[in-house]
Amino acid sequence: MTPKTRVSAKTPEPRRISLLWLVLIAVLALGAAVFHRHNPLSQQAQGYAATVSAASAATYVTLRMLNAALSTAQEVEVGASLGFSGTVQPGKMLEPVDDTIERIAGVVFALMLVTGVLAVAMGPVGAVGAAMIAGASALWIADRLLGPRDVISMLSRRLVWYGLFFLLALPGAFVLTDLLANRFTGDVMMRHQAIIAEITDTVEVDPALARDQGWWDRLTEGMSEVDRYRELASNIWSRADELIASYLALLSVYIFQIFVLPALLVGAFFILARFFASRA
Repeated sequence: MTPKTRVSAKTPEPRRISLLWLVLIAVLALGAAVFHRHNPLSQQAQGYAATVSAASAATYVTLRMLNAALSTAQEVEVGASLGFSGTVQPGKMLEPVDDTIERIAGVVFALMLVTGVLAVAMGPVGAVGAAMIAGASALWIADRLLGPRDVISMLSRRLVWYGLFFLLALPGAFVLTDLLANRFTGDVMMRHQAIIAEITDTVEVDPALARDQGWWDRLTEGMSEVDRYRELASNIWSRADELIASYLALLSVYIFQIFVLPALLVGAFFILARFFASRA
């Protein structure tokens, strides 16, 4: 019996992108890099970062105004006569609260600065990602014209995946955060804003309208300025723990919205990009 000859199965060659498609990808990537300001995904991510920056700026202005009001309340003097004559400043007991609010304001200012930088940098980061994709396309074209090179092929594939990460995944993480953040933290923010408004009602502070400084004018002008400061000091002293806890809660919400949740999403996208890049 004659042995049967085995027919070796021919391994199919991987499909290669045509030269025309490579040129088209390179042109589109260069266009995305040059006109990065018109990238709708980056614009939406910038809008989210700008919104958080504006909200934190409003909170910062409110904190600084309240800080100034507390500092002034500490200077209010009350006459005393207990075997001796003189004046006392009972508002000095508010100094620890005043210092704590000042520290919270400093952290909010730093957060406001970071979100402003993110709003500005989102477009240029996408441009860098698009330029990486264009460079990878150029390497692929050179690989097709000059002959295959393993190093060029591996480098170009990694450039593509990391370029996609900067172009799509990074701003996409902030866009997803914009969709999810309010579901996770919206009720917390509204509750603590209401507490702050109730405690500072003597000076008519509205956290949602912190940029409107009319409350300061109403505080420093009027029939009984000293009585207003005394009422403010008494109200804040009796509920200082609630006031500080609410401001810390707002600060935590801002940190979650601009750092924690975006970092989790960016980390997930980066793991995917690194996985596919390592398989190149």
